[in-house]
Amino acid sequence: MTTTAEHGQDDDAHPSGVKAELTGLPETLLWTLWNRACEAGHADPVLDDPMAEALVRKLDYPFVERLGPPHPLFSQVQGLRSLTFDRAVRQYTDRHPEATVIALGEGLETGFWRVDNGRLRWLSVDLPEAVALRRALLPEHPRLRVLAQSATDLSWLDEIDAPEQGTIVTAQALMMYLRPHEVKEIIAACADRLPGGALILDSMPRWITKLTREGKIRIGELTIPPMHWSMAPDERPRLYSAHPRIADVRALTMERGRGVTGRLIQYQHLIPVFRSISPAVTLLRFA
Repeated sequence: MTTTAEHGQDDDAHPSGVKAELTGLPETLLWTLWNRACEAGHADPVLDDPMAEALVRKLDYPFVERLGPPHPLFSQVQGLRSLTFDRAVRQYTDRHPEATVIALGEGLETGFWRVDNGRLRWLSVDLPEAVALRRALLPEHPRLRVLAQSATDLSWLDEIDAPEQGTIVTAQALMMYLRPHEVKEIIAACADRLPGGALILDSMPRWITKLTREGKIRIGELTIPPMHWSMAPDERPRLYSAHPRIADVRALTMERGRGVTGRLIQYQHLIPVFRSISPAVTLLRFA
């Protein structure tokens, strides 16, 4: 079975689509989208995300030329990471069905449509250029709002409609691009303002962030922007120091993927030489 992702862009992807003229950090949202779409288009996908495939077809952007052809490791990692975030959000909204989900730096993620229980509220916070593309491509919904601002502008915490119903914040593929003090400020503000809430984030190890600052990690024609914050899996306890209301910090293990690659992704955190291949996903709970 061949898929849109396996061929790159199909015949529907043409210059009359929505132009994606992004550079720097905002352009990375197209790389994560591309990999999710490639994974969703696989005959045996780890992530059910047909909207990602549709978004790739709608965009006027040279995915294959700019980002390279589908890569079995990258696509599975992206799919399993999104699945890990989805699972944590569902577990929280199972207990708090009318909670607000705040997705920081969401890009063109389609998590709302994957986890919506018909009652939750969703607030997507991203840079203006990313929000403009999101609004041009994704459908509106009465329980979904989009806010055009940096995640470091903490005024998004004032936009929670019903904080008493619970709040879970997601920061997927975001924190590593922020400065360490900015990461700590976001975590501390969430712990202080969201009693009973939670935060999910992912992190990269120090050696990878160092290479990005040296401009040495390229994917196709895309040079990964500098990453400033790092955290190895065994450094998670450091997060408790951000605020006294942080009641729990725990690792979220990715589910087993497809084939040998999928098994490696699931258990790589147990194998020292592979421990930092994929992002470490962490859940924080607030008292």
